[in-house]
Amino acid sequence: MTSAAELPAGAGANLTSQENTKPTKMPENRKLATGVYVTVHGHFYQPPRENPYLDAIERQGGAAPFHDWNERIHHECYRPNAFARVLNDRGEVLGIVNNYEYLSFNIGPTLMSWLERHDVEVYQRILEADRKSCDRLNGHGNAIAQVYNHIIMPLANERDKYTQIRWGKADFRSRFGRDPEGMWLAETAVDYPTLEALVKEGIRFIVLAPSQAQRCRLLPTHENPHPEWHEVGGSQIDPTRPYRCYLKSTLSTASSPLSAVSLSPRDEDTENDGSCASSDPESLPYIDIFFYDGPISRDMGFSDVLFNSHHLMGRVGAAVRGDHRPAQLISVATDGETFGHHKGGTEKTLAYAFIEEFPRQGWEVTNFAHYLSLNPPTWEVELKPVTAWSCAHGVDRWQDNCGCGGGGEWHQLWRRPLRNTLNWLRDQLIEVYEEHGKLFFNDPWQARDEYIEVIRDRSPANVHRFLYRHQNHKLSDAERVDALRLLEMQRHALLMFTSCGWFFEEISRPEGTQILRYAARALELAGDVAGVQLEKGFLKRLTLAPSNVDLFKHGGEVYRQLVMTSQITFKQVAAHYAIASLFNNHKAETRNGVAANNGAAKHHHLYQKRVYCYNLHEQDYQLQRLGSLTMAIGHLKLVSEITWESEHLVFAVLHLGGWDFHCCIQPFQGRRAYSQLKEKLLASMQQASAARTIAVMMQLFGDQAFGLENLFAEERYRLMQLLSQETLSRLDQLYTQTYRDNYGVLMAFHRDGLEAPQELQVAAEIALGYRCMTTLRSLEQELTELQLSMNYIVELEAIANEAKHLRCRLNNLQGKQMLEQIILRLLWQLLHDANGTFDADLLRLERLIDVAYQLNIGISLARSQELYWNCLQNQIPSQYNLEIGKNEDLTRCRQLLKLGQKLGVDVGCYLNQLG
Repeated sequence: MTSAAELPAGAGANLTSQENTKPTKMPENRKLATGVYVTVHGHFYQPPRENPYLDAIERQGGAAPFHDWNERIHHECYRPNAFARVLNDRGEVLGIVNNYEYLSFNIGPTLMSWLERHDVEVYQRILEADRKSCDRLNGHGNAIAQVYNHIIMPLANERDKYTQIRWGKADFRSRFGRDPEGMWLAETAVDYPTLEALVKEGIRFIVLAPSQAQRCRLLPTHENPHPEWHEVGGSQIDPTRPYRCYLKSTLSTASSPLSAVSLSPRDEDTENDGSCASSDPESLPYIDIFFYDGPISRDMGFSDVLFNSHHLMGRVGAAVRGDHRPAQLISVATDGETFGHHKGGTEKTLAYAFIEEFPRQGWEVTNFAHYLSLNPPTWEVELKPVTAWSCAHGVDRWQDNCGCGGGGEWHQLWRRPLRNTLNWLRDQLIEVYEEHGKLFFNDPWQARDEYIEVIRDRSPANVHRFLYRHQNHKLSDAERVDALRLLEMQRHALLMFTSCGWFFEEISRPEGTQILRYAARALELAGDVAGVQLEKGFLKRLTLAPSNVDLFKHGGEVYRQLVMTSQITFKQVAAHYAIASLFNNHKAETRNGVAANNGAAKHHHLYQKRVYCYNLHEQDYQLQRLGSLTMAIGHLKLVSEITWESEHLVFAVLHLGGWDFHCCIQPFQGRRAYSQLKEKLLASMQQASAARTIAVMMQLFGDQAFGLENLFAEERYRLMQLLSQETLSRLDQLYTQTYRDNYGVLMAFHRDGLEAPQELQVAAEIALGYRCMTTLRSLEQELTELQLSMNYIVELEAIANEAKHLRCRLNNLQGKQMLEQIILRLLWQLLHDANGTFDADLLRLERLIDVAYQLNIGISLARSQELYWNCLQNQIPSQYNLEIGKNEDLTRCRQLLKLGQKLGVDVGCYLNQLG
């Protein structure tokens, strides 16, 4: 087995992206692989969905009840795999397994960024899983890298190939603390120039589909210098072994200016495994390749193989070769989202297979890097020229009307014009970048390759360090903005080639629209820096991309209707802030101790707030209410966290009541002009005429105005809820009164087994739901104040009882989430901070869990189970010695274990020890 000292030189986290990692030198007494090894690889990836102007994902209605598709798939897949349940036959939790400790996996950098931001607990579980797999498998972690934003590498130009690999490596290193040994290619799309770039960047292996191999043979040896080639172009390659792929001499003889290292032979490996390359082994570099088992991988996605772990074990076992070879690897690969999202609950299948079924067969769960360290290739492979795993036509799915991903009668004639248009734009942006980048950077392309450091950490200090390292002179504030604009332009030029834009049947789908939004942002940034107007030429080319949807006709209309309308200016950010400020509890000045709610509320201190990726420095703000009218006037400085560009703006917003807002924005023109504007607006308010005030606003600001519809989706949704609250409260009270007045009638219908009138049944469900939410809010408030009355639990029990008798379905997502959180907080307090009230706290918690189920609102105790399981493994047995503990300790331990039963955790073995 290899020791830590024999790991690759790049295993540390301090290497630059230009350094190449040599493979491990294998000691002569190294243990060779024997027996059956199993690798299950999950390719975890979501297309980037962030609004390019906000650096955040906006609410997506199709993902309801979740905020967006990332959140929904996270709930169904990424988190369940970090806390995969092993259940007994009663459905109780026997164990919680971190599947990432056993899966070979890659997680797209853009998805990892989302996880880091939105669920740091799962993010840390993934990093911990890689560390534990390194410990278990001689320093070879389960995680492999991915080309940064999932572009089709054979269709990328040379510079983009290298940046994608370098960004992927640097992102990986910043998270996992080591250099990646392998890299996942988007759609496994590959050609020989891509292999060359991977080798030059120190990548040791990749994973491909069996259909991508053309022919293979034993590696030549002195005893057999010319082994026979075997044609395997029809997916006949044996996937149970790794293969060595030598780069063709026509590629490796020419040195690329983009190469960080020269293509050199890997003498150490060649010497140890006894192989030699076909023509000149000392001059041909190589990369090792694993081909996953195609039939099993397809079955995992399209059959019942994942129905239970026994099925999976049987399917894997059927692939084991019975020819007495010393070692073999059964490897499968599929979209990681298969485990839980596409096939609900199948993370449990994996968990039990990993810890029980596979070991019972004597199979070792491993990853590609570990197996390669034990069993280096003895076979050589040549690949087909240009291939991918999800297209039978090479890579035409991402550039042509090949039929892959088609929607019935819909064509994909738009694919080629879209590819050509973006290639044209990329080339135009290269000229802009090179011409203007040399004004700021020592080496503009090296700056781009290392810009990933800023993408990972946009703190001002880190950005300053980056610019200082790459600037060719001391940059002024304006030059720093332009330098960052150029780098962002290039980032969006890469993002616009994300493969998802071509994957499906229509250009106007969200994926196609998203890459066009990246293109639009790149166009805008180029115009800001260089003054070039490329949008007209871009639109002209897009009109050649025909849409299948009559509403759009072609890509140009998709751009006009779905992309241009989503572009965001500084004025829109200011308008968003101005309208939202009316509902954000600005502190009013007091007069004689009474808040000036009906007069002018002012504060002139500097007030800073963040709206998505913009920092807002409130220089002045004044609020005035008069009857049903409310006006806010202010002066803002807005600064982009990404490009550091800034603007000073003045706003005035008039709320006429309900849904009616009139907001105007203009550049700040000095303190005197601002004071005069404010004076005129406040004077117009005194006339208590909305029409007069709006007329003055138009006179001062012009005709452009913003309303509720101009708010960003998230804030618009929040304000719509606020504005609807009064109406909904009145309706709740009306339904409650109707329910009370007709309670006896409704009970009579149910007592006699008759179908109750729909109007009365609906009234009952709304009334009980309203009562439930009111009680839960009171319960939550008491918990915040570190006290908890049993009265609210008794009230919830009464509500549950009424709902049961009247057959009411309390479909309340907000209440469900509140109740889950309350139970979790109570459990944490009981386990970690009982404060001498253990018995009372335990009783309240147990009754609350009972009533949560009685309410029948789909309660999930998953988070509580995870918290309890962690304590069960690490705290309860040690805190209460089951053999020599005091009677008091044993009693408390028994109570905690019975709580585990209520939470659905199997604690039988511990209870048996107590007797």
